[in-house]
Amino acid sequence: MANAEVLLLQPVDGLGAEGDQVKVRAGYARNFLLPQGKAVPLTVANRKQVEALKKARGLREAKELDGAQALAKQIEKAGIAIAVKTGEGGKLFGAVTTNDIHEKLTAAGITIEKRRIHLGQPIKALGKHAVNIRLHSEVTVELTFDVVSENPIEPAAAS
Repeated sequence: MANAEVLLLQPVDGLGAEGDQVKVRAGYARNFLLPQGKAVPLTVANRKQVEALKKARGLREAKELDGAQALAKQIEKAGIAIAVKTGEGGKLFGAVTTNDIHEKLTAAGITIEKRRIHLGQPIKALGKHAVNIRLHSEVTVELTFDVVSENPIEPAAAS
């Protein structure tokens, strides 16, 4: 199998960040990375670009880290409650998922990508719950929220 060595010009998920020299399959380089402008073939002339790209990468990463830390403080202050329909005895209809959490955060004025919210299992019970939100490789914040009933809880009938 033929491999190609390329210099990344911008971050590529699962591959690297700008300024990285990576070996990839020739077809991946030829059909995706090069036409999209995400990489250039590694030559002697391009090796000189590496330092400039690494400097730009350092500035970008520092800016992203500062933004993530500011967003983490904003998320910690946000108190959200998710109202769900419940049946007899407070049993939930359905479950609370990352979509529900993302919608509440967006409504609170906090904009993050949905894939950043890491919820192990869908929530199927009323009460206080916590979810981890990974904003940056070095910044993870825990969001605590309440799941409440939007209708009065009726006691379950004794059988």
